[in-house]
Amino acid sequence: MLKLLDTLADRTLVPGYTKLGYRLRSRGWAPLDSMRGKRVLVTGANSGLGRAAATKFAELGATVHLGVRDLAKGQQAKEELAARFPDAEVHVELCDMSLVDTVREFAAEFVARHDTLDVLVHNAGVLPADRQETSEGNEVTLATHVLGPFLLTGMLVPALIRAKGRVIFVSSGGMYSQQLNDQDPQFRQGKYRGATAYSRTKRMQVVLSGLWAERLKGDGITVHSMHPGWAATPGVSDSLPGFATVMGPLLRNADEGADTVVWLASAPEAARETGLFWHDRAPRPEHYFPWTKESAAQRARLWAFCEETTAGA
Repeated sequence: MLKLLDTLADRTLVPGYTKLGYRLRSRGWAPLDSMRGKRVLVTGANSGLGRAAATKFAELGATVHLGVRDLAKGQQAKEELAARFPDAEVHVELCDMSLVDTVREFAAEFVARHDTLDVLVHNAGVLPADRQETSEGNEVTLATHVLGPFLLTGMLVPALIRAKGRVIFVSSGGMYSQQLNDQDPQFRQGKYRGATAYSRTKRMQVVLSGLWAERLKGDGITVHSMHPGWAATPGVSDSLPGFATVMGPLLRNADEGADTVVWLASAPEAARETGLFWHDRAPRPEHYFPWTKESAAQRARLWAFCEETTAGA
């Protein structure tokens, strides 16, 4: 009966994605495992879901690296974490995930400093209203959600292998509305809509998560993607004010949204399989509509596009 209720809640969105679904499912969950001795890197860690996940990692004893594009905000987040958990080891890492060259420089420096990385959480996100390009000529949402994480994952593989680490992509339930757009990943054609661009790139994250899982399985690295449900974060308030106003009373808090990220990073059972899409500590379908399913050829084209676009000079 509980499994049936869980499935119904997941398919009907409002019960499943809001705090109602979280509270229904979280009853009886086991406490999160200790992460003492583990090294974790969280991108977009100075606010919202990234901040909530980083806080929990610190509480569980991990060494936490806060990947941020605003050093002052990252330092403030570090100081607040230190005040709550005086024994926690927290580092601020300056890395703008939208800039390929910056990600490359950061990743090379990180691997030079650290032999191992136990957990990499791709959380950094943007949702601009209008189409914007980075100084490197990439659409900002694509660059932040897809190109930066693709390059960072690849460059951190040596450290992840040594730790038999885990990679987690924080996607969105919005990706269910989109098929993989491998023909126009930069969103140069048609009318640009920020929410559509966001959902398209979140679909790409799920596809790339599966492709990384296939490639890294033999190296002992676990790769998963997940969605946090509808959570009240600064990003939602700033980018989708109407949605935040209407759904406000039902939105999850950031800790509830980030719970599955931390569980995927710490729970032994989360490492028994790889390449799954999760919500509220349970694997979920990657597609609800037949028309969103991509082909193997489309997946291969996305991978080739990411390789070509992030290749060094």
